[in-house]
Amino acid sequence: MNQGRAPMSDEERPDVGSKKQDDQRISWQAQKSAATRKLIIEATLQCFVELGYGRTTTMRIAKAAGLSRGAMLHHFPSKIDIVKAAVEELHTKRLKAFRKSVLRAPPAGKGRIHVAVQAYWRHVRHPTFVAFFELSVAARTDPDLEAILKPVQAAFDEEWYRTAVEEFPEWQSDSKALDLALDVSRYLLEGMAIKFLTHEETEREHHVLEFLEEQLRVLRPGPIPR
Repeated sequence: MNQGRAPMSDEERPDVGSKKQDDQRISWQAQKSAATRKLIIEATLQCFVELGYGRTTTMRIAKAAGLSRGAMLHHFPSKIDIVKAAVEELHTKRLKAFRKSVLRAPPAGKGRIHVAVQAYWRHVRHPTFVAFFELSVAARTDPDLEAILKPVQAAFDEEWYRTAVEEFPEWQSDSKALDLALDVSRYLLEGMAIKFLTHEETEREHHVLEFLEEQLRVLRPGPIPR
Protein backbone atom coordinates (compact mmCIF):
# COMPACT_ATOMS: atom_id res chain seq x y z
CA MET A 1 0.00 0.00 0.00
CA ASN A 2 1.40 3.36 -1.06
CA GLN A 3 1.95 5.77 1.72
CA GLY A 4 1.01 9.43 1.20
CA ARG A 5 3.72 12.06 1.38
CA ALA A 6 4.39 13.17 4.91
CA PRO A 7 3.13 16.66 5.77
CA MET A 8 5.67 19.41 5.11
CA SER A 9 7.51 20.79 8.04
CA ASP A 10 7.36 24.49 8.86
CA GLU A 11 10.76 24.91 7.21
CA GLU A 12 9.54 23.28 3.95
CA ARG A 13 6.17 25.05 3.73
CA PRO A 14 6.33 28.09 1.36
CA ASP A 15 5.68 31.41 3.02
CA VAL A 16 2.99 32.85 0.73
CA GLY A 17 2.76 36.07 2.69
CA SER A 18 6.51 36.64 2.49
CA LYS A 19 6.56 36.03 -1.28
CA LYS A 20 3.76 38.55 -1.77
CA GLN A 21 5.67 41.11 0.26
CA ASP A 22 8.80 40.45 -1.82
CA ASP A 23 6.83 40.96 -5.05
CA GLN A 24 5.35 44.20 -3.74
CA ARG A 25 8.79 45.41 -2.67
CA ILE A 26 10.26 44.61 -6.11
CA SER A 27 7.35 46.38 -7.82
CA TRP A 28 7.80 49.44 -5.61
CA GLN A 29 11.54 49.50 -6.28
CA ALA A 30 10.93 49.24 -10.04
CA GLN A 31 8.46 52.14 -9.90
CA LYS A 32 10.87 54.20 -7.84
CA SER A 33 13.71 53.45 -10.26
CA ALA A 34 11.57 54.40 -13.27
CA ALA A 35 10.52 57.65 -11.57
CA THR A 36 14.15 58.51 -10.80
CA ARG A 37 15.22 57.80 -14.38
CA LYS A 38 12.44 60.05 -15.67
CA LEU A 39 13.54 62.79 -13.26
CA ILE A 40 17.12 62.54 -14.54
CA ILE A 41 16.01 62.63 -18.18
CA GLU A 42 13.80 65.70 -17.62
CA ALA A 43 16.67 67.42 -15.80
CA THR A 44 18.98 66.61 -18.72
CA LEU A 45 16.59 68.17 -21.25
CA GLN A 46 16.27 71.23 -19.02
CA CYS A 47 20.06 71.56 -18.95
CA PHE A 48 20.26 71.28 -22.74
CA VAL A 49 17.83 74.19 -23.10
CA GLU A 50 19.30 76.40 -20.37
CA LEU A 51 23.02 75.57 -20.62
CA GLY A 52 23.58 74.02 -24.03
CA TYR A 53 25.10 70.60 -24.65
CA GLY A 54 28.70 71.61 -24.00
CA ARG A 55 28.03 72.95 -20.49
CA THR A 56 25.73 70.08 -19.54
CA THR A 57 27.80 67.87 -17.24
CA THR A 58 26.77 64.93 -15.08
CA MET A 59 27.30 67.13 -12.03
CA ARG A 60 24.93 69.80 -13.37
CA ILE A 61 22.33 67.20 -14.34
CA ALA A 62 22.48 65.64 -10.87
CA LYS A 63 22.03 69.07 -9.28
CA ALA A 64 19.06 69.89 -11.52
CA ALA A 65 17.50 66.52 -10.64
CA GLY A 66 18.11 67.01 -6.92
CA LEU A 67 20.27 63.89 -6.69
CA SER A 68 23.83 63.09 -5.77
CA ARG A 69 26.10 62.37 -8.71
CA GLY A 70 26.62 58.84 -7.39
CA ALA A 71 22.87 58.18 -7.21
CA MET A 72 22.46 59.41 -10.77
CA LEU A 73 25.33 57.30 -12.11
CA HIS A 74 23.66 54.26 -10.55
CA HIS A 75 20.94 54.65 -13.19
CA PHE A 76 23.11 56.01 -16.01
CA PRO A 77 26.81 55.03 -15.79
CA SER A 78 28.01 57.78 -18.15
CA LYS A 79 26.96 61.05 -19.75
CA ILE A 80 26.46 59.40 -23.14
CA ASP A 81 24.02 56.91 -21.54
CA ILE A 82 22.01 59.82 -20.15
CA VAL A 83 22.13 61.63 -23.48
CA LYS A 84 20.85 58.58 -25.36
CA ALA A 85 17.87 58.23 -23.02
CA ALA A 86 17.22 61.98 -23.16
CA VAL A 87 17.30 62.02 -26.98
CA GLU A 88 14.78 59.17 -27.13
CA GLU A 89 12.49 61.06 -24.73
CA LEU A 90 13.00 64.26 -26.71
CA HIS A 91 11.99 62.47 -29.91
CA THR A 92 8.78 61.25 -28.24
CA LYS A 93 7.97 64.74 -26.96
CA ARG A 94 8.61 66.37 -30.35
CA LEU A 95 6.34 63.94 -32.19
CA LYS A 96 3.61 64.29 -29.59
CA ALA A 97 3.72 68.10 -29.74
CA PHE A 98 3.81 68.06 -33.55
CA ARG A 99 0.84 65.71 -33.91
CA LYS A 100 -1.17 67.72 -31.37
CA SER A 101 -0.53 70.95 -33.28
CA VAL A 102 -1.38 69.50 -36.70
CA LEU A 103 -4.67 68.02 -35.49
CA ARG A 104 -5.93 71.56 -34.83
CA ALA A 105 -6.02 72.27 -38.58
CA PRO A 106 -9.51 72.62 -40.17
CA PRO A 107 -10.60 70.09 -42.85
CA ALA A 108 -9.74 72.12 -45.96
CA GLY A 109 -9.24 75.51 -47.59
CA LYS A 110 -7.13 78.58 -46.98
CA GLY A 111 -7.56 78.34 -43.21
CA ARG A 112 -5.99 74.89 -43.21
CA ILE A 113 -2.69 76.19 -44.59
CA HIS A 114 -2.72 79.02 -42.05
CA VAL A 115 -3.29 76.66 -39.12
CA ALA A 116 -0.63 74.22 -40.38
CA VAL A 117 1.99 76.99 -40.67
CA GLN A 118 1.11 78.29 -37.22
CA ALA A 119 1.25 74.74 -35.84
CA TYR A 120 4.79 74.12 -37.04
CA TRP A 121 5.85 77.60 -35.95
CA ARG A 122 4.65 76.82 -32.43
CA HIS A 123 6.50 73.52 -32.62
CA VAL A 124 9.87 75.12 -33.44
CA ARG A 125 9.40 77.71 -30.69
CA HIS A 126 8.90 74.97 -28.10
CA PRO A 127 11.79 74.11 -25.70
CA THR A 128 11.99 70.60 -27.18
CA PHE A 129 13.11 72.08 -30.51
CA VAL A 130 15.65 74.29 -28.74
CA ALA A 131 17.07 71.22 -27.01
CA PHE A 132 17.23 69.31 -30.29
CA PHE A 133 18.94 72.24 -32.00
CA GLU A 134 21.58 72.34 -29.25
CA LEU A 135 22.23 68.64 -29.77
CA SER A 136 22.38 69.00 -33.56
CA VAL A 137 25.07 71.68 -33.34
CA ALA A 138 27.10 69.62 -30.87
CA ALA A 139 26.77 66.46 -33.01
CA ARG A 140 28.74 68.14 -35.79
CA THR A 141 31.98 67.50 -33.87
CA ASP A 142 30.87 64.62 -31.61
CA PRO A 143 30.67 61.24 -33.42
CA ASP A 144 29.01 59.48 -30.47
CA LEU A 145 26.27 62.08 -30.28
CA GLU A 146 25.86 62.07 -34.06
CA ALA A 147 25.34 58.30 -34.00
CA ILE A 148 22.55 58.73 -31.43
CA LEU A 149 20.92 61.72 -33.11
CA LYS A 150 20.92 60.65 -36.76
CA PRO A 151 18.35 57.79 -36.55
CA VAL A 152 16.11 59.88 -34.28
CA GLN A 153 16.10 62.77 -36.76
CA ALA A 154 15.42 60.35 -39.62
CA ALA A 155 12.44 58.94 -37.71
CA PHE A 156 11.07 62.44 -37.10
CA ASP A 157 11.49 63.38 -40.77
CA GLU A 158 9.61 60.24 -41.81
CA GLU A 159 6.77 60.99 -39.40
CA TRP A 160 6.69 64.64 -40.52
CA TYR A 161 6.28 63.60 -44.17
CA ARG A 162 3.73 60.86 -43.41
CA THR A 163 1.63 63.25 -41.33
CA ALA A 164 1.71 65.90 -44.07
CA VAL A 165 0.52 63.38 -46.67
CA GLU A 166 -2.29 62.18 -44.40
CA GLU A 167 -3.45 65.65 -43.37
CA PHE A 168 -3.15 67.22 -46.84
CA PRO A 169 -4.24 64.47 -49.29
CA GLU A 170 -4.92 67.03 -52.03
CA TRP A 171 -1.14 67.50 -52.39
CA GLN A 172 -0.56 63.84 -53.29
CA SER A 173 -1.31 64.56 -56.95
CA ASP A 174 1.92 66.58 -57.18
CA SER A 175 4.70 65.05 -55.09
CA LYS A 176 7.27 67.61 -56.27
CA ALA A 177 5.08 70.48 -55.09
CA LEU A 178 4.55 68.71 -51.76
CA ASP A 179 8.29 68.14 -51.26
CA LEU A 180 9.03 71.78 -52.08
CA ALA A 181 6.27 73.03 -49.77
CA LEU A 182 7.57 70.94 -46.88
CA ASP A 183 11.20 71.93 -47.46
CA VAL A 184 10.44 75.65 -47.75
CA SER A 185 8.26 75.53 -44.63
CA ARG A 186 10.80 73.69 -42.51
CA TYR A 187 13.88 75.60 -43.62
CA LEU A 188 12.21 78.99 -43.24
CA LEU A 189 10.47 78.34 -39.91
CA GLU A 190 13.34 76.47 -38.29
CA GLY A 191 15.82 79.10 -39.48
CA MET A 192 13.67 81.92 -38.12
CA ALA A 193 13.25 80.08 -34.81
CA ILE A 194 17.03 79.75 -34.48
CA LYS A 195 17.45 83.45 -35.29
CA PHE A 196 14.89 84.34 -32.62
CA LEU A 197 16.88 82.51 -29.95
CA THR A 198 19.01 85.65 -29.68
CA HIS A 199 16.98 88.35 -31.40
CA GLU A 200 13.19 88.30 -31.64
CA GLU A 201 11.20 90.63 -33.90
CA THR A 202 7.46 89.99 -33.60
CA GLU A 203 6.34 92.36 -36.37
CA ARG A 204 8.70 90.88 -38.96
CA GLU A 205 7.70 87.40 -37.83
CA HIS A 206 4.09 88.16 -38.77
CA HIS A 207 5.05 89.31 -42.28
CA VAL A 208 7.26 86.28 -42.91
CA LEU A 209 4.54 83.85 -41.83
CA GLU A 210 2.01 85.57 -44.10
CA PHE A 211 4.44 85.40 -47.02
CA LEU A 212 5.01 81.68 -46.43
CA GLU A 213 1.27 81.01 -46.40
CA GLU A 214 0.87 82.88 -49.69
CA GLN A 215 3.62 80.83 -51.33
CA LEU A 216 2.10 77.57 -50.10
CA ARG A 217 -1.28 78.52 -51.54
CA VAL A 218 0.42 79.15 -54.89
CA LEU A 219 2.16 75.76 -54.74
CA ARG A 220 -1.00 73.92 -53.70
CA PRO A 221 -2.26 71.64 -56.51
CA GLY A 222 -5.60 72.55 -58.04
CA PRO A 223 -7.52 75.83 -57.78
CA ILE A 224 -6.10 78.35 -55.33
CA PRO A 225 -8.50 78.50 -52.35
CA ARG A 226 -10.06 81.90 -51.82
